[in-house]
Amino acid sequence: MVLKLFFPALLIFMPLAQATELRPITVRTGTEGLVSTPLTILNAANLPVSCNGEIAHWYSIELAAAAPGTSSRIELWFDPLTGTYAALNDARENLPVERLWCGFVGRAYETRSQIALIGALPGARSVACAGQAGRLICG
Repeated sequence: MVLKLFFPALLIFMPLAQATELRPITVRTGTEGLVSTPLTILNAANLPVSCNGEIAHWYSIELAAAAPGTSSRIELWFDPLTGTYAALNDARENLPVERLWCGFVGRAYETRSQIALIGALPGARSVACAGQAGRLICG
C-alpha cells in the first residue's frame, strides 16, 4: 500500500527536481582593480589564535593563525566598485569575505572576536588580540 502511494507522489515532485539547473558560473580571479588591504593580527594572548573568514552564509575558512606573542598577516583585497573584501585561494579566485573573526585555536568560533571590515579604510592595518575572561578580544 505504501509503495502504491510513494511512486505517484514521486512523479508529482519530479518536475520540481528538474527546476534546479546546475550551470557554470564566472569566478573573478586575480587582483586587477582591487586594492591591497593586508591585516596584521598581533596575538597578545597566552594561547594560539585562529582567524577565520566567513566566505558564504554557512562556510568559513581559516585565513591565518598566530602563536602567543607573534603576529600573522591576512592578505585581503578591497573592491572599490562593490565595497567588498576578498581573500584569494590557491587558484587566485576571489573569495568574498562576509565576516572576519579571530578566536582561540580549537574553539575559534565560541571564543571569537569579530574584526570589522565594513567602514574600515582600505589599506594596511594592525589589530591586537588579547585574552579576557576566556574569550579573545581584538581591537
